[in-house]
Amino acid sequence: MGNDKSPALEVAVSFLIGAATGFVLGILFAPASGKETRKKIQDEVSKTGEKAKESFDKIAKEAEKSIKIVKEKTQEGIDAIRDFIDKKRDEFLKKGPETLPEEETKGRA
Repeated sequence: MGNDKSPALEVAVSFLIGAATGFVLGILFAPASGKETRKKIQDEVSKTGEKAKESFDKIAKEAEKSIKIVKEKTQEGIDAIRDFIDKKRDEFLKKGPETLPEEETKGRA
């Protein structure tokens, strides 16, 4: 489950880093005052932080869904095992000890 999400995350992070780097370089080489440049960089950093938080929240929600599914499937497996054990126990109790091989019943007598 996690492996198919990893490349998408890498692409998203790479895109955000590339976009932020491109923006900062563009601002630094554009003719503007230092105050304007700092303001533009601050605004872009803020936007990038918000995008990163949104991406993190989305990934966290997907992880929660995956964890829930794993818990449900695990519980289904446990229930199936319990049902199987109960069925086999009931079969054994119906047949009784006389169905055991003779060597095993000697030790019990």
